[in-house]
Amino acid sequence: MGDSFTEGLGDRDLRLPNNVRGWADRVAEELARHDPATRYANLAIRGRRLDPIIQEQLEPALAMEPNLVSFYAGGNDLLMTRLDLPRLLDRFESAVARISATGARVLLFTGYNVPLSPLLEPLTFRNAIYNRRIRHVAKEYGAELVDYWCFEKFQDRRMWSSDRLHMATLGHVYMAKKVLEVLGAPHSIPSPHLPPLAARTAREIVNDDVTWLRRDFTPWLGRRFRGASSGDGFSARWPELLPVVLPELLGANRAARREEQLA
Repeated sequence: MGDSFTEGLGDRDLRLPNNVRGWADRVAEELARHDPATRYANLAIRGRRLDPIIQEQLEPALAMEPNLVSFYAGGNDLLMTRLDLPRLLDRFESAVARISATGARVLLFTGYNVPLSPLLEPLTFRNAIYNRRIRHVAKEYGAELVDYWCFEKFQDRRMWSSDRLHMATLGHVYMAKKVLEVLGAPHSIPSPHLPPLAARTAREIVNDDVTWLRRDFTPWLGRRFRGASSGDGFSARWPELLPVVLPELLGANRAARREEQLA
């Protein structure tokens, strides 16, 4: 359950729904390799704020009678100009309480201080309050916690996509590894090898910032003014519990479908 973080934005894969893969798919793939009976659904949709996530995803998720539910929500709310943060966090805790009451294992995440721009540095204060409450909720309800905020590797800009808001493929791979470690599940995902970054000149940094402002920040701000969302027109990638499609089989499955159409 969640937003773009769980949908997989930034980890592009044209073979899959919404053309993304993401850490959640990667975790499901590893679980399925060790237990072929694994079933997986992903209800997350980019741009969703906490209340729509609860309204649209909670009941369908619980109706599947899952034994493991990942729940990340509220990140888009923290970016809003006006925010009742105590109410947001109360709503978050109520949703976790509802999931936990079913007996499902719950997986929560802290938020990361995404390196967007010095102009948005005040958001780190909101994130600190959010994270403190998430840690409390995880302890209160016995949930597993992926303390994303503590992952030093995400200080490297190569872990992020060009929009600076979503993890790149490298970030999603590393997140999948950390999730599996928190779950205590076997996996074959190696730690990313990141050679030292080449130093950038002041001009390169400024040019990169200007490009980001024009290409990513301005359209995002425009959507906010219009009341639009990046998720408008998108639906859940895997809305039902189904066997996990392993990436090594995707080509074979696509070829089989093409043959059926030709027949």
